[in-house]
Amino acid sequence: MSVREVVIFPDDRLREPTHDVTSFDDELSKLAADMFDTMYDDEGIGLAAPQIGDHRRIVVIDIPDDQDRQHINPLILVNPVVVSHSDKQVESDEGCLSVPGYQGKITRYETCSVEYQDLKGNHLKIENATGLLAICLQHEIDHLSGRLFIDYLSRLKREMLLKKYTKLQKNRG
Repeated sequence: MSVREVVIFPDDRLREPTHDVTSFDDELSKLAADMFDTMYDDEGIGLAAPQIGDHRRIVVIDIPDDQDRQHINPLILVNPVVVSHSDKQVESDEGCLSVPGYQGKITRYETCSVEYQDLKGNHLKIENATGLLAICLQHEIDHLSGRLFIDYLSRLKREMLLKKYTKLQKNRG
């Protein structure tokens, strides 16, 4: 498959709405494979389709095991939706492939349950995910709604990041 270019904040494509996947075909499988290749190339643990400029509701996740190995339990979630979550929240230190070089502490639900489809359209559910998986699920599904982890930061921190990344984008352009 192939590594695709990651869309970098503040690119407006990261804020565009996504649409449900209705065609479960070879093209969708290729997209998922490209997403994994891109994620691994950038040493990530999750990637949402809008991060590579595609606006279908698909996410890939690969949480490392206890020995920091990936490729053990990769997940492909098509049309994922958080259907429940705990009341309790935890602080997490997050980064994002679309906001390179920045990490921030934000608050997420401690547990969540997610309904989704696989590449064949079968309906599945992850019940009461915890730890890094719960955080990653919430982070990636947020991307499908045009929400970034930096949206959870204080207004001042967001404005400083926007200035920094806008300047970087102009220098790249």
